[in-house]
Amino acid sequence: MSKPTIVPEDLSLPSIANIKADETMFGHFIDWLGKIAVNLVVAAIILVVTFWAAGWLAGVAKRALGRVHRTNPDPTLESFVSSLVRYAMVAIGLVAVLQQLGVQATSIIAVLGAASLAIGLALQGALSNVAAGVMILLFRPYRVGDVIETATRQGTVKSLDLLFTEISTPDNVKVMIPNSKVFGDVILNYSTHRTRRADVLFKVPLKTDLVLVLQKMRERAENDPRVRKEPAPMIEVTDLSEVFAQAAIRVWTAKEDFGPVKTDLMLAAHLWAEDPTRELPPPRKSNAPDPSPSMPGDKDHHLFRLKAPRKGRKSGPSSPQSPPKAG
Repeated sequence: MSKPTIVPEDLSLPSIANIKADETMFGHFIDWLGKIAVNLVVAAIILVVTFWAAGWLAGVAKRALGRVHRTNPDPTLESFVSSLVRYAMVAIGLVAVLQQLGVQATSIIAVLGAASLAIGLALQGALSNVAAGVMILLFRPYRVGDVIETATRQGTVKSLDLLFTEISTPDNVKVMIPNSKVFGDVILNYSTHRTRRADVLFKVPLKTDLVLVLQKMRERAENDPRVRKEPAPMIEVTDLSEVFAQAAIRVWTAKEDFGPVKTDLMLAAHLWAEDPTRELPPPRKSNAPDPSPSMPGDKDHHLFRLKAPRKGRKSGPSSPQSPPKAG
């Protein structure tokens, strides 16, 4: 028969209370991890919904402005407002995500208020771009679709948002220019006026009949349907030397025909300077949508426009009364 095992007196056994405490702490940890996982999932869902809603609301705002300005569409305003709506929705969504993760909105406002100076200094470039974008939208130095030259870049304006102006260069390169650089630089807008003046300088050797060359250049300009009759084409001799005479012809044409007309006159001057009797093909037709000879007026480039007065037959203080009919 075996003897019972003697338990040492200094042996300490875990108490039931400690075991229960450990189990309780482990349970709380599991619950905390579950809450964190749920909050992360909800925050991710909020973030996805925010970006989707931002794009959807931006499209809704753009379409709504398109319906409001159906007769006179304004792509510049549509692009800017849709960008503003998108950024505003993203900001609201980010605040909601932070609240879901346990960061209170009051704490966010307090932190932003305390760090406003540092944030302002860090974001002064972005804020200046936003301010410049608002000024561009108000004063309209250019619109979407205009051909401009600014910040050593030339191209067609594709969009205007809060921070950048997107242009497409003639060789189809996308260029993003900060609004502050555009607004703070010289802006050349080639699309504002309906007409442009094409100046062509050419040289005629002294052995060639200068008078005949000038006469043929004037006739070609006057017979070109792309050249405006008013103001009339102007031709002049600008310089004389022992070898050649330098002349210039200046004609007004529609902005769509500026390049072809200038090329045609340069080629004609080059060929006639060598042989004034040479026969050239007739000028091409106009590419302008409205090739009328009337001079254009300035476009309305401001956001707030005054309605044109209605034409009525009522006599007012500024319009004289109609003479009475003879009885």
